[in-house]
Amino acid sequence: MNVYDFDGTLYDGDSTFDFIRYLMGKYPRLIARVFPIGLDFLCYKCGRFDKTTFKERMYAMFTLVPDVEGEVALFWEKNLTKIMPYYSETRKPDDLVISASPEFIVIPACRAIGIEKVMASQVDPKTGKYTGINCHGAEKIRRMQERYPDAVVEDFYSDSHADDPLAKIAKRAFMVRKNRVFPWPGFKK
Repeated sequence: MNVYDFDGTLYDGDSTFDFIRYLMGKYPRLIARVFPIGLDFLCYKCGRFDKTTFKERMYAMFTLVPDVEGEVALFWEKNLTKIMPYYSETRKPDDLVISASPEFIVIPACRAIGIEKVMASQVDPKTGKYTGINCHGAEKIRRMQERYPDAVVEDFYSDSHADDPLAKIAKRAFMVRKNRVFPWPGFKK
């Protein structure tokens, strides 16, 4: 199977950030959350709290949106064009996407482009709270091996060295930069 990260790899950008910007355009009262989120980001960067806490505080804005899942569907109607064109050349029927973004954002996009196997961070869209561990770094491997214990990763694609653990278990690994695919830096098998 091929395994892909989502943001910056299949999707040209950060889907969570783009979704939040979309929501702020539709619900201007959410703009008032920008300053507190900025402060929370600084606290995260200074080590006052971890990434999951920061993300939950950011996702708390979803509680102000009447139908988050409906908004996700409308968001993807406008943004599915940001799926990178190279994917049409690399796709396989058993592709797997593993993402740190919330699954309620990532899964609808993947389904729309024909990807059935998707793992992402489990976040309650109504509360913004994680219901599992942030699907990042080594956690991606743990989840993949738990769900697909016999999986062999033929080709792995990502835009980030945070995914080095997945690159190491793949037969081949590729770095994606703006729809251009390169061999993974330092990759050896």
